[in-house]
Amino acid sequence: MQIILLEKVGKLGDLGDVVNVKQGYARNYLIPTKLARRATEAAIKEFEGRRAELEKAAGAKLAAAQALGEQLAGKTVRVAQKAGVDGRLFGSVTNADVAEALTKMGLAVLKSQVRMPNGPIKTVGEHTVSVAPHTDVVVDVSVQVVAQAE
Repeated sequence: MQIILLEKVGKLGDLGDVVNVKQGYARNYLIPTKLARRATEAAIKEFEGRRAELEKAAGAKLAAAQALGEQLAGKTVRVAQKAGVDGRLFGSVTNADVAEALTKMGLAVLKSQVRMPNGPIKTVGEHTVSVAPHTDVVVDVSVQVVAQAE
């Protein structure tokens, strides 16, 4: 299915690109989340008329993401979880836990923006995770997992 991208989509293309994707990906994700439209003649003409407006909005999103990235740079988040005597957690620290801790610090981060390359954290100690508020802005954040005092 041919679609025209209304925003930059990682590993797919930039604003205004006409790309071929599988029908399910377009119908179930890209079109409902307003990241893309079907690439019909009318849609392409309408897009060209709105291109400046969409580029301005994309620039504003990127600027906001860069500002958040500067605030996140070098931050250490402390998360308390129940742990055994050997340092292994009863459960794990997930991207939702990290996002919640960052939000409590006053930084608006969604759980979908937290990337954990090695999966959920299952041990006490210091770990590094990536936070990506935009496809072009990726910041490493240190997560310090401590045993919860009961």
